[in-house]
Amino acid sequence: MKGNIVGGIGYLFEGAKLLRHPSLRLFVLIPLTVNILIFGSLIGLGLSYLSSLMDSWMSAVPEWLSFIQWILWPLVGITLSLITGYLFTAVALIIASPFNGLLAEKAEELITGKEVPAMEGLGTALMMVPRGILRELAKLLYYLPMAAFVLVVTFIPVLNAVAPVLWFLLGAWMMSIQFVDYPMDNHQLSFADVKEAVRRRRLSSMGFGGAVALCTGIPLVNFFVVPAAVVGATLLWSKELADAS
Repeated sequence: MKGNIVGGIGYLFEGAKLLRHPSLRLFVLIPLTVNILIFGSLIGLGLSYLSSLMDSWMSAVPEWLSFIQWILWPLVGITLSLITGYLFTAVALIIASPFNGLLAEKAEELITGKEVPAMEGLGTALMMVPRGILRELAKLLYYLPMAAFVLVVTFIPVLNAVAPVLWFLLGAWMMSIQFVDYPMDNHQLSFADVKEAVRRRRLSSMGFGGAVALCTGIPLVNFFVVPAAVVGATLLWSKELADAS
């Protein structure tokens, strides 16, 4: 069984609903604060860069071809949104990774009714910061070669028409791995185990990751997507991946 795309998408929205649960509110606060600070400061920078990039490109285009800006703006906007959405999220996750692990732990205990023998309390989470950063860097190193390939495609005429699709698929894959890693890491499972578990339930994982990837590119929504995705990935782990691992 490879899972279900619609069911995978649903985990993100179920996760968002659970954020209001009294037992999770405290553990949502830190990741949410980190996201607001990082996304708030970088969104303005990203929009400014996009505007400058388009002005530079259009200055090299003959006036009689100026109409193509109506084609380029959506294409470039979608592509940069997917790229920056993942990169901004990666920065936020590196900083808040131990607290996301703690949120995943408490969410799993709420979902399953069973205690998770992982971190207990914010003090322990702070002690896990170096390990969490190393785990995030491992994910980033896994992502960069694939991103470099898609980036090359982005600048090849004709082929670059499929670049937004490739960026989306890569973002969906990485977002599923990124967030499923939190509950699996709480069970001392390796990064290789995470990739294998996501492959086995590919459709559910890509549905979930695709929804997260889209939401990270939407201003304001991206402030809240990380804690919702942590809880949503914990639902995916508890209901589908745990039995397959």
